[in-house]
Amino acid sequence: MEWPSYTHISSLFPSFDNKNVPHQPFFDAGLSVWDILDPNSQNSLKSQLINLLNSIDSPQKFERVGVTIDETKGPVIIEQSAVVEPSTHFIGPCYVGENAQIRHGAYIRENSWICSGALVGHCSEVKHSILLPGSKAPHFNYVGDSILGKGVNLGAGVKLSNLRNDGTEVYLRIEGERVASGLRKFGAIIGEDSQLGCNAVTNPGTILGCNSVVWPNVTVTGVHPAQSIHR
Repeated sequence: MEWPSYTHISSLFPSFDNKNVPHQPFFDAGLSVWDILDPNSQNSLKSQLINLLNSIDSPQKFERVGVTIDETKGPVIIEQSAVVEPSTHFIGPCYVGENAQIRHGAYIRENSWICSGALVGHCSEVKHSILLPGSKAPHFNYVGDSILGKGVNLGAGVKLSNLRNDGTEVYLRIEGERVASGLRKFGAIIGEDSQLGCNAVTNPGTILGCNSVVWPNVTVTGVHPAQSIHR
């Protein structure tokens, strides 16, 4: 099917420079925006991340008191300007960009790409996800197999669920149609400047357009255009 315009990269992340900017992911405009979450895709987050990490010559080792790093599965590169608080743990491969903030108790798992100025806060967990510049998962959040646009803020306790209870393929609900994503794990894609209230949950395969609002304690399913309100 032809994807609605509000699911395109230019609609979800209009301020994002998609022209191979150093240390930022690239989205193929000819593919679905969630194609990057497919580990078998030529354009996958995993392959792009590994290419980035291998392209950084002689990275300076990041050492801070109370910060632990596991590079068993791949390298961890944290830019020296990033603010990383104690009791944080990183599993490679992963990348943390300039001036990003990783607060106390955060857990950054493999294949996480934390772009410049993004924030992962207290007791938040990120796994196989992209936090684009300026996005925030600040308090007790779970971000799995997801993409957060600039200015996105997850309220305390927000969970982006990425796996169906039966473990089968995630389907998207687009304009009344049930569309196969091709992914077993697929959390949410949140358009720029969207705000999710405390303890909200997105079911697997949720897409929210720019400037969407989710009220506290609400569970959201499906694909929604910009400025949608969920209460």
